[in-house]
Amino acid sequence: METIFGNLQGLKSSQLKQLQRLYHQRIPGDRITTPEFSQRLAAISTEVNQPVCAYVNRRGQVIRVGVGTPRQTQIPPLELPRYGAERLSGIRCIATHLKPEPPNEAALTAMALQRLDALVVLNITGTGFTRRGGGSTGYVKEAYLAHLTPQESRTLITSPAALKVGESQIQSPSWNISPPLDLDDLADQDLVDLVENLEAEFQREFIAQEVDADHDRVLIVGLMTSEMTPLQFQDNLLELARLVDTAGGDVLQTIQQKRSRIHPQTVVGEGKVQEIALTAQTLGVNLVVFDRDLSPSQVRNLEMQIGIRVVDRTEVILDIFAQRAQSRAGKLQVELAQLEYMQPRLAGRGRTMSRLGGGIGTRGPGETKLETERRAIGQRISRLQKEVDQLQAHRSRLRQRRQHREVPSVALVGYTNAGKSTLLNALTNAEVYTADQLFATLDPTTRRLVIPHGEADEHQEILITDTVGFIHELPASLMDAFRATLEEVTEADALLHLVDLSHPAWLRHIRSVREILAQMPITPGPALVIFNKIDQADSETLALAREEFPLAVFISASQRLGLETLRHRLAQLIEYAVDCG
Repeated sequence: METIFGNLQGLKSSQLKQLQRLYHQRIPGDRITTPEFSQRLAAISTEVNQPVCAYVNRRGQVIRVGVGTPRQTQIPPLELPRYGAERLSGIRCIATHLKPEPPNEAALTAMALQRLDALVVLNITGTGFTRRGGGSTGYVKEAYLAHLTPQESRTLITSPAALKVGESQIQSPSWNISPPLDLDDLADQDLVDLVENLEAEFQREFIAQEVDADHDRVLIVGLMTSEMTPLQFQDNLLELARLVDTAGGDVLQTIQQKRSRIHPQTVVGEGKVQEIALTAQTLGVNLVVFDRDLSPSQVRNLEMQIGIRVVDRTEVILDIFAQRAQSRAGKLQVELAQLEYMQPRLAGRGRTMSRLGGGIGTRGPGETKLETERRAIGQRISRLQKEVDQLQAHRSRLRQRRQHREVPSVALVGYTNAGKSTLLNALTNAEVYTADQLFATLDPTTRRLVIPHGEADEHQEILITDTVGFIHELPASLMDAFRATLEEVTEADALLHLVDLSHPAWLRHIRSVREILAQMPITPGPALVIFNKIDQADSETLALAREEFPLAVFISASQRLGLETLRHRLAQLIEYAVDCG
């Protein structure tokens, strides 16, 4: 039996049968509709006193019937054919409307979301009327034909310009609406000609955009809740845009919403989900990134309604780590973190992916694909955990040897992109990779450094280690997986806490690093705050930093400013740390 969608409450069985019979109707392939089909749809709509929508494919077959408006009965994105931004979906909607007015914005938006070939709106009289000259009774007062149109003037916003979050704007989807038509004029419209011309224009526009297939086209979604300030919210969005850019994506647009609390099913509200879906459709986006962690059910709900892949901030960070890890230890730790993140997200792939229960009528073939995947991932996690533990033990032995030789050690810590690798290179002439990106280096690097010792012209050797950059709300799976790396911090005699003074949120970065250090199982040694990139900071920021942190050192690692002062302060720090230890 064919399925009827939408609001079916109060419908009689005879009315449901009339709706089901619409599935047996056939419209000529080159016609948008026929007067007979339109009148029949209008007659059923009049009887049930509700709008009715019929969705028809290019072969003229009715593939879906819904009771309600085009917005209420629209086809879920995941059930639509995915042809890309240069094609239409191959489906048209013929809808009745109880009021004598042109298609409203909700109906036109539903058309854009589904990339329908066309939308026909039949305004019905409600009671029927006798046609001129007598004879049969009609129910359609007038009809409107609407279709999408290309937006040749549309400019796409790509990284890094998209980092100016909140300033980017896109045009609304454009459409064309005919004047009121009678059914004979509507029936004369050539569907094949209309669709071919539209898709040719969409194709030209699509090519003109010069889409880079190697890069994800990303839409960022940010939710501001009551517990964060507007400045914190904007900083989070800017950082997420940097993360996406570092991961290799192009940020085309940012959508924001302010809510008192998170929507449990979709994070943002229902209307905002529709806006996200429409923006993604308009811009040809293939990835939506949220500024917070999403539960597995939230990801499923969002992907069903938006129709494209949805990821959260943690998944972007994991992707960056996977790209940047070079050493065997780093790769192991990244894979472990990814598997731990993936494991709870295997559920919800439909009934075929879940184990059949016990009892009459529920016994089945035994273990299904979901359980097989879960077990395989669990086994892989156990193996990786053992290897990470072995690496941890190996690093511990290396540290014990260094301590046995009584060589003091210092760990460089700081927010990601603070300039730690640049400083290590400047102090030790190392050749660690540096770039103006988040998480440019992941693997710890240890180098020898000679610093002054005592009042005479004596010198001593110390070991200085560049560690992975910190970030606020570092994912728990990464904290666990990178504990071997982070132990370089806890085992060091002292810390150099590097801060990017040119960053607007430098104070917040200091708090984030200190919060992560406070979570370490072993209390780290004394820390010296070093403000980097002073050549890029303004005088007011410099004055504030000197006032708030009078014992800090101010340098520019890239310009090699203040490094001699740093060496002397580092010598004092080591002396203090060793004496206290």
